[in-house]
Amino acid sequence: MSVIIQLFISFFKIGAFSFGGGYAMLPLLEKELVEKHQWISTTDFIDILAISEMTPGPIAINSATFLGYNVAGILGAMVATFAVVLPSFIIITIIYKSINKFKSSPYVGWVFKGIRPVVLGLIGAAAITVGRTSFVDIKAVFIAILLFYLVSFKKINPILGIILAGVLGIILY
Repeated sequence: MSVIIQLFISFFKIGAFSFGGGYAMLPLLEKELVEKHQWISTTDFIDILAISEMTPGPIAINSATFLGYNVAGILGAMVATFAVVLPSFIIITIIYKSINKFKSSPYVGWVFKGIRPVVLGLIGAAAITVGRTSFVDIKAVFIAILLFYLVSFKKINPILGIILAGVLGIILY
């Protein structure tokens, strides 16, 4: 099977089962790209995620575009991006067609109540994956804890946090 078809299938699956947005898709991305196909290393995966998060736009699309390009050039970027967006487009189209019929159904509410904890679990799994690779020494742990505190509790702008982390990286390393 060609790498373009494999890219499409992988990113279509990721797009179809990534409830909760970009961060929830990280474990699926790692499983498909690092473990299953071995298209990139874990270190490269973390670097690509960092770049995808810093660039404007949804992390899911940025990651798909960057990873697709990394695996198969411009065509790979286009295929991966299209494939990760296609399931959402299909699902939203179906929901739009039937929303009035089912919006007051308790089953719909129960489904979403069941999906919410899954999203949190997927984000937690992504945090562990990123942490294993990112926490290379005590300096990295210090930077992470400091930035978590500043962004979460002191409400500094995340962009300022990224700049501060870069400056701390230059100073500490």
